[in-house]
Amino acid sequence: VLHLCAAGLLLAAAWLPSSPVIHWFRHWYPLPYVCALYREMAHLIPALRRESYDQAMANADLAFWGAHPTVWLERVYAPWLTEALQLSYSLFIPCVLFGAAVLWRRRRYDEFRYYAFLIAFGFLVSYIGYLLVPVRGPRFYLRELQHAQLSGLWMFQALQAGLDWLESAHYDCFPSGHVLLTILAWWGSRTISRTLFRVLLPYTFLVIFATVYLRYHYTVDVLA
Repeated sequence: VLHLCAAGLLLAAAWLPSSPVIHWFRHWYPLPYVCALYREMAHLIPALRRESYDQAMANADLAFWGAHPTVWLERVYAPWLTEALQLSYSLFIPCVLFGAAVLWRRRRYDEFRYYAFLIAFGFLVSYIGYLLVPVRGPRFYLRELQHAQLSGLWMFQALQAGLDWLESAHYDCFPSGHVLLTILAWWGSRTISRTLFRVLLPYTFLVIFATVYLRYHYTVDVLA
């Protein structure tokens, strides 16, 4: 249904190029489209690939650090930190789309098209990684080694449950899409304003740290 709707709208764009709605669609459709394709990966990867590379990723982390990072980080766990990092991790899509919205509002269409290309390309690169190297992540593979459950303050459980609904059935760890797309959004923001570029830099580091602290990724995924 997703592909048919997109194809129909693209045909409409060819016949009605001057329509404001079609003008908006022709520029914006790659971003929600590649995001929506993420849900299909949950069906494609198990159908195409039967093996998981979690053991290899966990071994690589252990060999480099001398410990499993998600287990070692238990010593710095705090509910307020967990809450802040889960919120940062969950807001990466609005963060990524914010730069596109600003460029569009300012009618900087050439820059918008390039920014949208970067984001769409980033999603597609991550999908290729998921297909080539299926990994579920330390939240599942190293669960028995963890000594404590993560806990936050107010929104942690709801945010985690929402992400679980979207991601828990996926082999979507290698590479870390959160890290890839947040870095692209930060780098793309340099043409928008210096202030935004500076604000997104600490946010980017928060997301990178959150991927491991919250047990979503191995450090190998983040490096990739």
